[in-house]
Amino acid sequence: MSRFSKVDNTDSLAGFRAKETEPTIPTGLLKAARKSGQLNLSGRGLTEVPQNVYRLNTDTPEEAQQNVSFGASDCWWEQTDLTKLLLSSNQLTHLLDDIRLLPGLTTLDLHDNQLSSLPSALGELQELQQLRLSHNQLSSLPVEMCALKKLSSLTLQQNLLENLPEELGQLENLTELDLSNNHLQSLPCSLGRLSSLQKVSLCHNGLNCLPDSLSQLTNVKFLDCSNNLLTDIPASFSEMCSLEQLYLRHNKLRQLPLLPAPALKELYVGNNQIELLETEQLACLRAISLLELRDNKIKILPEQITLLHTLTRLDITNNDIGTLPASLSLLPNLKVLLLEGNPLRGIRRDLLTKGTNELLKYLRGRIKEEPEKADEGQTAMTLPSQARVNMHSIKTLKILEYSDKQADSIPDDLLDASADQGIITVNFSKNQLTSIPPRLLQLHSSLSEINLGFNRLNHCSPDICKLLQLKHIDLRNNQLSDLPSEMKNLTKLSSIILNYNRFKAFPEVLFQIPSLETVLLGNNQVCEVDPSRLIKLVRLSTLDLSNNDLLKIPPELGLCTNLRSLSLEGNPFRAPRAAIVAKGTDAVLEYLRSRIPT
Repeated sequence: MSRFSKVDNTDSLAGFRAKETEPTIPTGLLKAARKSGQLNLSGRGLTEVPQNVYRLNTDTPEEAQQNVSFGASDCWWEQTDLTKLLLSSNQLTHLLDDIRLLPGLTTLDLHDNQLSSLPSALGELQELQQLRLSHNQLSSLPVEMCALKKLSSLTLQQNLLENLPEELGQLENLTELDLSNNHLQSLPCSLGRLSSLQKVSLCHNGLNCLPDSLSQLTNVKFLDCSNNLLTDIPASFSEMCSLEQLYLRHNKLRQLPLLPAPALKELYVGNNQIELLETEQLACLRAISLLELRDNKIKILPEQITLLHTLTRLDITNNDIGTLPASLSLLPNLKVLLLEGNPLRGIRRDLLTKGTNELLKYLRGRIKEEPEKADEGQTAMTLPSQARVNMHSIKTLKILEYSDKQADSIPDDLLDASADQGIITVNFSKNQLTSIPPRLLQLHSSLSEINLGFNRLNHCSPDICKLLQLKHIDLRNNQLSDLPSEMKNLTKLSSIILNYNRFKAFPEVLFQIPSLETVLLGNNQVCEVDPSRLIKLVRLSTLDLSNNDLLKIPPELGLCTNLRSLSLEGNPFRAPRAAIVAKGTDAVLEYLRSRIPT
């Protein structure tokens, strides 16, 4: 065999050729990014951002050197600037100043990496709107980053931040800021200049106080300050007029914050050291729907809890409460009451396991059984807080209270002391009054809430209709059968409580008060309801007609779609059936609509 017959397949020039390396980022992905303006490199194990990513919009693409095509899909010269770059869940330890080569970025996602610092060039991305930096190792932020005028969302949770630059207040368009799970012990005062903020999370830090400047955040709806070292909340928080949800769990609060924020619907103050609930703090929660007080040291649930007309959920789990006020059952919207872990006396354990409805029904039954307390009167040792004229309550809280005295008149010295004090709330409940004190008219310019429940009123004086600032009237547990026609002048009235009286019909004058939101007429003798007139009360959302004499529920009542809470249980009607009523307001209204003749 010839020595030349053996074929050698080896490349004799292999040693002179440049070793080809596989590109980190597939060419097709970069090509697609030039067309779409979006590049997703999440979860690729990257330790650094490849240069061809930084230079995506500056270098001529490879396809321009190879096959020039005039197809619409390959017009490389019509490439789009990169606007969205996703680099999350990699192993990036740094970011180069070359990031400035992508000035069109609106979204930059770097969360879940190992970044310990950020380049100052980040501040040159003037189109940036979303910057996600959570779950890194950042201990500080570059001042230059605060020049991002269009930035609307900045998420920095799970880092090592110990302080924030004062220049942070320059991010004037920021609507979302998440600083949770860092090592912050204080906040810059400039935070109050972020007037566009709507959502702020500061939980899991080491904050022991909050700057007063936060009160300037009048657009914030959600604020989470849980798991810090807060002992107090600035009174200026009442100026946060848009605040709806406030989380203060796991702090060191010793009392319920004074928070007359008009829109506050949910307040979470569980796992603190609160021992006492005071009238002032409860009275200002005008719009509260959910109140969480669990895992505190509260011993008494005060009668003033009934001021929370809008409350739907109350969590007092794991406190030191021994008794429940029977009046708790009169909260018109309360649907969930959590009591576990309290040393309650006088309530059978099996009753507690039957749920909120059964418990409230039991408490309602106790209302007329509670023994009346005698007015003990003053002694030589009467403390200022026990005195008949409580000037602190009158001057500071703007509350005139003479309740639970079983008195048939209100002392003149009490009314004298309240003159010209701007009284907002009057509580004369649980007495023996047979008429409304005429001297209440001296409070006409400021009085917005009056409680005359648990008295012996058999008529409602037209004088009450001259209190034109009234928003809430409580006349429960009296002997009323009618209301004066002059009540139509109360154009600001939003709620009226008439439970446990002697009404045989829906009071005529109430149809003429379009501002009404809540009407409670339970436990009367009402025998019919006129849906054609009710539907004109466009703000009416809560209507209690339980335990009356309604033999028929007109199907047209289903057209009152503004109703959010309709109570009809305890009436002798046959339809809708009890099973439908038990499903709640929406089910009842839907059933009634289905019965309207077509």
